[in-house]
Order: sequence, then C-alpha cells, then structure tokens
Amino acid sequence: MAARPSIPSAAERVQRTCALSDSVSRLRYVSGAREEALRRLGIARVRDLMLHVPHRYLDFTRVTEIARADVGTDATIVATVDRVELKRPRPRMQIVELSVIDETGVLVATFFRQPWIAEQVHVGDRVALSGKVEFSYGFKRMKAPFHEVLGPAAGAGGYARVLPVHPVGEGVTASWMRRIVAAALADVGDVCDWLPAGLVARRGLMTLARALREVHFPTSVAAAGRARRRLAYDELLCLQLALLCRQSMELAGVEPVSHVTAGPHMDALLAALPFSLTDEQRAAADQILADMAAPRVMNRLLLGDVGTGKTAVAAVALAAVADTGTQAAVMAPTSVLARQYAEKLGPVLDEARVSWALVTGSTPADERAIAEMAAARGELTVLFGTTALLSEGIEFAALSLAVIDEQHRFGVDQRAALRRKGAGADLLAMTATPIPRTLALSLYGDVELSEIRRRPRPGAGVETRLVTPDSLDLAWGAIREAAAAGRQAYVICPLVDDADDGAELDDVPEGLTSAAPRLRSATSTLADLRSHVLPELSCDLLTGRMAAGEKDRAMERFRSGKTQVLVSTTVVEVGVDVPNATVMVVLDADRFGLATLHQLRGRVGRGDVAGTVFLSSAAKRGSTVRRRLSALERTSDGFELAELDLRLRHEGEVLGYRQHGGVTLRISDLEADRDLVEAAHADARAIADEDARLRAPAHRAMALEVRDRFGAYFEELDRA
Repeated sequence: MAARPSIPSAAERVQRTCALSDSVSRLRYVSGAREEALRRLGIARVRDLMLHVPHRYLDFTRVTEIARADVGTDATIVATVDRVELKRPRPRMQIVELSVIDETGVLVATFFRQPWIAEQVHVGDRVALSGKVEFSYGFKRMKAPFHEVLGPAAGAGGYARVLPVHPVGEGVTASWMRRIVAAALADVGDVCDWLPAGLVARRGLMTLARALREVHFPTSVAAAGRARRRLAYDELLCLQLALLCRQSMELAGVEPVSHVTAGPHMDALLAALPFSLTDEQRAAADQILADMAAPRVMNRLLLGDVGTGKTAVAAVALAAVADTGTQAAVMAPTSVLARQYAEKLGPVLDEARVSWALVTGSTPADERAIAEMAAARGELTVLFGTTALLSEGIEFAALSLAVIDEQHRFGVDQRAALRRKGAGADLLAMTATPIPRTLALSLYGDVELSEIRRRPRPGAGVETRLVTPDSLDLAWGAIREAAAAGRQAYVICPLVDDADDGAELDDVPEGLTSAAPRLRSATSTLADLRSHVLPELSCDLLTGRMAAGEKDRAMERFRSGKTQVLVSTTVVEVGVDVPNATVMVVLDADRFGLATLHQLRGRVGRGDVAGTVFLSSAAKRGSTVRRRLSALERTSDGFELAELDLRLRHEGEVLGYRQHGGVTLRISDLEADRDLVEAAHADARAIADEDARLRAPAHRAMALEVRDRFGAYFEELDRA
C-alpha cells in the first residue's frame, strides 16, 4: 500500500498549483522584452504558458537518411551543413539555401524571406530538418522546412527524441520557448489535479501533472497525443460546466411554468396549418412540448436546414402558451425576418384565436404603443419583433416562452435580457444555419438539442455553378432569361460600398480566399447593373446599413415583384422567402463561409421553378479555395457542409462571429475530439445534476478552474 504524502510535501504541491495564477514574469528566463513577447501571444500567467501546447511535433526518433527519403513524403533528417548561400533574385526577395550532406547524399533546404538564417547556421553545423521532400534540378529539396541547429558534435542517434514545436512570435524563438517551458515545468509542473480521481480513472485519462509534461516534452508521439486529449477534455468539461453553472445562476429562485400542451388553441392551430407535421417535425414538437410541460425551465435549440419547417414547430409551442393563458415573445435578428414571421404565422394564429402583434424599429409610434399596452395588460399572447423587444418600454404580464430565431446572431446577454422579462420563461432557440453536433454541444452545452434534417417540401431544387469573374456574362444572361419569364433574382456582394476595406470580412481565414484585387460592393454593383449590365431591368438595393423603414420598403418592392433584381449583402441570408426568385449571383464568393453560402442559396428554388446559383470567384482551378467552393456544387446537405466548414475553419468562426465575448477553444479540435465532446457533455450534466453551483467540497477546485478559464460567462451576472 502506497504511503500517504506528508503534510509538507502536500503543502508544497498546493503552493505550486497556486503559482499557476502568478505572472509569467516569475519564471526563469522571462523578463523585459521576452515577457512582453509572451504577452503578445496571450501568455500573461504561468497557467497560460502551461496551456500553450505545441502545434506539432518532430519525431527525431525516426530519422531518415537522405538517400532513403522518398520524394513527395514528409521526412526528418539529421545532416551536416556543407554550404550556406544567401541569394537576392529580385528586389526585396531574399532566399537562403542550405546544402546539407550525410553519408548517403545531398539535400538542399530553401528558406524564403528569412535572411537571418544565413547568420545563424554555419558550415559544419549539424542540423535537423523536417518537411516535404521534393526533387528538382538534380537534387532532393525541402522548401521552408522546420530546422533546428544541433551543434557540430550532435549525431543522429544522439538526438533521438520527440521535439515539440510551440506557436511563437516576434521576440520568442522556438528554442527559447522550449527553454522557458522546461524551466516552468521544473519549478511548478508538479501540480494538483482539479479533476476527481474517480473521473480521471473512469475516462482513462492521464493525471494533470503528467499530461503537462508529456504534452510539452513527450516521451513518444503517442504519449503526446494522450496528453493533449487530457487537456482537451479539461477544456471541454470546463466549458460545459461554465454554461450549466451560468444557467443555474440565471434561474436561481425562479419558479418555472408548467405549460398546458393540449387544449382548444392547440387543436385549432394544428387544424389551421396548411399541412400535417412530418415525423421529424412531430418528434421535435413533442420534445419541446414535453419540456414546456415539465416543472423545470426549458432550454432547447432547434436545428433545422433551410425549409425544414421550424416555423410550424414554433407555432405549436405558441399554441401551448395560449392554452396556458400566458405570453410568448418571438425575436428575430432583422426586421425583414420578424415581419415575415408575423405574415406567415399571423393568419394561422388568427384561426387558432391566438392574439398577436409585431414590433420592430420601424413600427409607427401609435401602433407600438397599442402593442406595448396590450402586452403589459396580458391582452396579447404573442409578440413578434427584433431587438426592439428588449427595450424598457416593452413589458409582459406573464411571459412564459421566449423564441429566439438565428440565436448565433444574438449575444448571450441579449438572450438573458429577453428571458428576464418573464420569470421562469422557457427558451426555444432556432437556427437554420446547420451546426455540427460537436459544435452545438460546445457552444450551447446548456441547451438540449432537437434536429429536423429533411425538408417536407423539397421544392424544385437548386443548381450551384462556379464561375470566374470573366464568365459572369453567363450569370447575367440567366438573370435576363428569368426576368423574361416573369421571375426575379438576387445579386449578393461582400461589401456595402467601395469605401469599405473588407476588414470586417473574417468569415474565412487567410489561405481560403482568392487574391481578388478588389472586392465588389453592393452600391457600385447596383450602379453597374443599372447603367450597362442590366439596364432594361428594375434593380434595387438592400443592405444592413439602411434604416429599418427603408429595408422594409425595399423588401416589399421585391416581394411584390416591382423589383426584378435585388442587390444585397448577406442581410437576406436567413428567413427571406420570395418563391418567385430563381437566380442568385454571389460575387467574391470565397469571402463567405460554406454555411453562409448554403443559407444564401436557400433563398432561390423555393417555389415550383428550379433555382440556379452562380458563385463567382477568382480562385484558380485546383486551388484549395476552388475545392472548398466546389463542395457546394456536389451537395445540398447543409449538415454535411457544416461538418466540412468545421474541418476548414476554427470552430468559433463557423457561425460568422465569436460567441460569448471572444471565448473560444484553444486546445480542443471539435472534428478530431468528437468522443471527448460527448463525454465532457455527459460528465458535466451528471456533475451539474448533483451540484449545479459546484459548491460541494469535492467540486471546489473544479469551480475555481471553470471560473479561471471561462469567467467571461459570469461577468454580466456578477455585475447584476
């Protein structure tokens, strides 16, 4: 039986654990300029350094001789520098070439715009190189390989280890980062584990102290992978617990409403719907109604691709509110979408004898005053609107359900603000932006999920075609043909006007966009269409910068058919329903994420006539950008595209912005760590069910860890 640790040794370990919160300046080798360089990397505390994990590893336990390094594959070699040459083939272009030799041959390593390498590496040095092997001009070559100077005496066999490569920046080299991390691990690396030992064992995880050592200086590549998984699990579990703890704090002392889910309004509404609910819609509605009837507050997210009938499912929830004698608020991100909700559901609610009203920024003052008074007196059951619903002037007598459409377009605080208008109000969030399950669980871990994947009415379908800017005549011709047949078209631009520099367009990262010299703006495109491209057609403008009244009027002209071509930004991405629109042209399509493009193309082909979407991009054939956009030609499955989008981009960018005040995941890979996401979600639920506020002694360390990592979730509640 192992001896228990002595009190002094345990106290020392606690001290080392507490030191994680100290400034990084306490560490050896960190002061002055180097401290500032670390802070630029987001490393302000010792904890930040410990979680600054390597983004790759070089396995020098598997060194390949030059002669046996296969062309077209990645390889790691250890060789001697035979020649160092700095070349300047043209102004401001500097190339360093290293010729290295071993007993089997010669290899040339090329480095671009890194002239300092010629000063750091000398003839006779032993170097380690890792990269893709190519062949040209009679030699095997590596372009921009990772390199490490080993010194003149180091042999390949003596360097048999796994070398971590940490993310670095100006002022901190890879070797200095390793030195700093090694010193930190030696001084404070033996930390206490904040996870219960039983959970660590049940999930087969490394202890925290071992994981920190193995992730930074692994004994093997496999050990590094296991260590990263432990740290990824920590991050995911903390995120899930932060969401659940925040929910518990939001609902503290709240008396939930148990809704009546069967009654005359429900019967009348189901009879008034112009169709019967599909099996998927019925299943989603049953899940929602079960939550609403339960003696607890509902938090549910309804995921559904374009045209899957989420609105009809939401209508069922509104009928339950009417039968309960309470009220519901339906908040949409744009006035166009809010008005469309009212126009679609209003007649159905009228037949079900459910009173309703609409409030947006453009609602006339007298009309708004009537709606406000009716809501405050309890004479109004359903109030549709935009963020205007959050204004102090709108109060509810008995708000029991908040429906938020396209939740990712609202902040967490806005969601909470709407729910505070009704103590114990249930929440039904909806989105037509397909989200991979792993991403949904991580971003909305406090919400139960319902999905509708199949469209009850598939429509005539949409054909998606990629075109270059030089081939846009094909798209303009398609618009002319559609207009001649009495139909309409959209033209989508990334910018509002030419004064915009596109800095806000971070929908896709660098490397997944083409090098277009100038992005197209909606205002200049409208002028071009009116003057010489489509002068015979009526063209109009719709952007997010227009006043609410202007947007409503522009949309009404398009909906009524007075406008044949609507030039717009992504303001039409969600909710806009004009079945007569059959053609869409998206300019600079590579500046949008796949989910956004999928949403945009969902605006056409909604009626009995097939739609055609032209995606214009300057990307070269065979490029990564082109292959990414080609996915839209291959599939119309939004969930499949969302999974691809997640593989290509950071999880916090898939939704078009960073949710929760910039909080994002640093270690976890939602694509590779699917099992960890599910495990962390299940474990967090079990812990929260037992101790929702993490106040039990066994959970105190866990509570501190959650607050330390995701304190942004609690800032608004702390201020309140």
